[in-house]
Amino acid sequence: MTERLDKIVADTENCTRSQARTLIRRGEVAVGGQTVRDIARKTDPASEEISVSGRILAAGRCYIMMNKPVGVISATESAGERTVLDLLPPRLKRRGLFPAGRLDKDTTGFMLITDDGPFAHEILSPRRHVEKEYEALLEHPANAADIEAFACGIRLGDGTECAPAVLELDDARTTARIVIREGKYHQVRRMFEAVGNRVAALRRLRIGGLYLDDTLAPGAARLMTPEEVSQIRRGSIP
Repeated sequence: MTERLDKIVADTENCTRSQARTLIRRGEVAVGGQTVRDIARKTDPASEEISVSGRILAAGRCYIMMNKPVGVISATESAGERTVLDLLPPRLKRRGLFPAGRLDKDTTGFMLITDDGPFAHEILSPRRHVEKEYEALLEHPANAADIEAFACGIRLGDGTECAPAVLELDDARTTARIVIREGKYHQVRRMFEAVGNRVAALRRLRIGGLYLDDTLAPGAARLMTPEEVSQIRRGSIP
């Protein structure tokens, strides 16, 4: 899709349109290797290489994997708390980014950040059945009855019905793996509360067919590859 060059530069460089126009007029922007000073020039960033001061801009939509730490909220902005967007390094920041789905303040792990609204809707919609896998440390040992309850679908304390989910336990029965296909508010924690237990710590391991990169330190983030985006779209793994 073609767009004005000043808009493309502003969106990808996280600057104002006025600042983008200044860069273009200075001759710092090139399209296809050729300097362009026409701020109204239209181009398609997915098909033409655009650079600013010799640095190639990220083309098209942006998909970022973050290892969310404790104490950070899943929001684009907040009056008094750090958000996942605040943690992004300058090289990854651009206009329009938002967290696709939410992890509560005390939940860690795989946070997907993107500027692709339709993609976020696709993977978050319960009708798409995209799996989300979590690891939970439980306050009390779980049991076979809990596994069966999760498999049948949990009714939460307020009467909300949850779809069937997978619950697997370690030998001590205090560390659990949970796979759900929806994303209700604080769902995993509330599911355990509904069976008389409590989650002491929660970490998201996987979205769709893609696991969190275990080399990412808490708070670190990186761009995802097209293949990784496809893995999320595939929804589940064997």
